[in-house]
Amino acid sequence: MKHTCFSNQKDFDGFKKLFHRFLQVKGPSVDWAKINRPPEELIQPYDRIKARGLPDNIAVSLNKLAVVKLNGGLGTSMGCKGPKSLISVRNENTFLDLTVKQIEHLNKTFNADVPLVLMNSFNTDEDTKKILQKYKHHQVKIHTFNQSRYPRINKESLLPIAKSMGTSGENAEAWYPPGHGDIYASFHNSGLLDKLIAEGKEYIFVSNIDNLGATVDLFILNHLMSQPADKRCEFIMEVTDKTRADVKGGTLIQYEDHLRLLEIAQVPKAHVDEFKSVTKFKIFNTNNLWISLPAIKRLQEKNSMDLEIIVNPKTLDGGLNVIQLETAVGAAIKSFNNAMGVNVPRSRFLPVKTSSDLLLVMSNLYTLDAGSLTMSKKREFLTTPHVKLGSSFTKVQEFLARFENIPDMLELDHLTVSGDVTFGKNVSLKGTVIIIANHGDRIDIPAGAMLENKIVSGNLRILDH
Repeated sequence: MKHTCFSNQKDFDGFKKLFHRFLQVKGPSVDWAKINRPPEELIQPYDRIKARGLPDNIAVSLNKLAVVKLNGGLGTSMGCKGPKSLISVRNENTFLDLTVKQIEHLNKTFNADVPLVLMNSFNTDEDTKKILQKYKHHQVKIHTFNQSRYPRINKESLLPIAKSMGTSGENAEAWYPPGHGDIYASFHNSGLLDKLIAEGKEYIFVSNIDNLGATVDLFILNHLMSQPADKRCEFIMEVTDKTRADVKGGTLIQYEDHLRLLEIAQVPKAHVDEFKSVTKFKIFNTNNLWISLPAIKRLQEKNSMDLEIIVNPKTLDGGLNVIQLETAVGAAIKSFNNAMGVNVPRSRFLPVKTSSDLLLVMSNLYTLDAGSLTMSKKREFLTTPHVKLGSSFTKVQEFLARFENIPDMLELDHLTVSGDVTFGKNVSLKGTVIIIANHGDRIDIPAGAMLENKIVSGNLRILDH
């Protein structure tokens, strides 16, 4: 393999190490018989941490924190070009706008200096940097660094498919960002890790930029900062209780005396159903993580973070089968000292992956305050409704065109919509509502309609007179 196909020497070294490990490891990365449920004290309920209250000088702790958002993903799954973080989610605010507003509000309220760090990928870096100009006058320092760029490998020959170093033309599909587990090496290699440590930062709060529930939590921060020096917790993973929608989420296990993240990709086929059961593995990883900066530096310098490799098979447009080797940021939990999980309320996990999620966060179920979304006080149930929108709603542009405005959903439990359906102004949905337009039919829900526990099917056209 020639060195020329990498953007820098460190990318090459990183890929060489990962590929070398991939060739050596055979079979599942966990021995199922050794898996145990974590002991109670290693997964603390959030209420216990919250009950300790906050000191008057919490600003001192805030000044030792930086917020890192994983910003490597594109909006393709929602039919959008460019970085996912630039999709508008609420009142014309993008994911990035909301993040900046949250942190600015924090800095103003506590007269603190919490910086925002974006981990971009080669897919998102240019577009993100262009947009950052607009936050110049906000009270939040913004740093960026790039995750690595690794070559996709032909599934049969195990050779890189790239013809040259470039990322355009036929080479566009030859490269990939190797998952968010790459944060440790690329953060360290970028020099930003050392810069933040020099500025007195001790912890980072890491989360996916599309998780609108991932706001800085002062109680968890205070818990980290108030540990005795010899028992400093170097890693907190926020977990939350599984529901039926989360059966594929990674879970925390006790394995050879360490907490470990177990992802569905690592589970032997015979045990997948057991992994998905809500009784044995009750919690899953939200990917909201609190990590010690000096600990990252120590582990990177000792090269002792041995993250499980996730082999992600892809089929390219031309039909070529490739694999990309990835790692997950949470998998590093096993390498940190005094690591623990905190079982947080579901409200801290509000990812927007689909237009169904987007409908929820745009609706009156949530109120927006200083960049943070919270469940409306007017909703009687704490659970979010289950929403399934059909393929006509997949792309954000199409989704928006089908709603004159977002329906009232305060009393909704379940919504399924399939086929060619549009919603007039001020529609109200309550209980369980199922709307199915068969192929060739169209259903227009009239303005002001109130649907409570209704199934609507067939054809309903409302035409201007």
